[in-house]
Amino acid sequence: MGIYLVSVGAQEWFDTEDEGGRGALAAALGAELSRRGLPPYESVPQAPERLVRGAGLSFEEKLVPPMDGFDALCRAQLSQQEYELLCGWSLLVPFALDEEIWLPTENSYADTTMVAGAPQVLALAERLASAVDLPVDAIPAACDNLDLTMWFLDGEAQRFAAARPGPWAEDLDAAFYVALYLRAAQHSLRRGCPLVYS
Repeated sequence: MGIYLVSVGAQEWFDTEDEGGRGALAAALGAELSRRGLPPYESVPQAPERLVRGAGLSFEEKLVPPMDGFDALCRAQLSQQEYELLCGWSLLVPFALDEEIWLPTENSYADTTMVAGAPQVLALAERLASAVDLPVDAIPAACDNLDLTMWFLDGEAQRFAAARPGPWAEDLDAAFYVALYLRAAQHSLRRGCPLVYS
């Protein structure tokens, strides 16, 4: 149990038959993009047939640590509007949006869905990463199967922090969420896929 941030493949994205499908969400987004004169989002890649750890073809991370430190970091480094964009979305798409989109479609945790563009989320996550001097070269880049979650929770982050201290190491829970949003936005853009909470 718990909250996961996961990538969505084409079969699930366009599925209107299965209860776990995201077809209603895809249709609502398509209608809103059309209303705004924007091109449809139809180039969703297929999910990999099998998990290959480190391949970077899928994204799955679990939101385990408390978010208090991350919340404080966001409020110190971001405007209220930026904070709400970074922390408020429930659907991340791999293209830029002038502003977030609110869809009257329920998701796993709310009756409405806020859509954010990965380029905007990435820019905010990069600012936070810079603010805490996050060692982006050391944290997992591929997040296929809780790689980031395990790096932070199973001791590797603590060991690395001892060897390479810095502002990021002062609150590893906050650093986890900075890394999570950074890698999620990068994955969405690299693979061209949506991400949702599950």
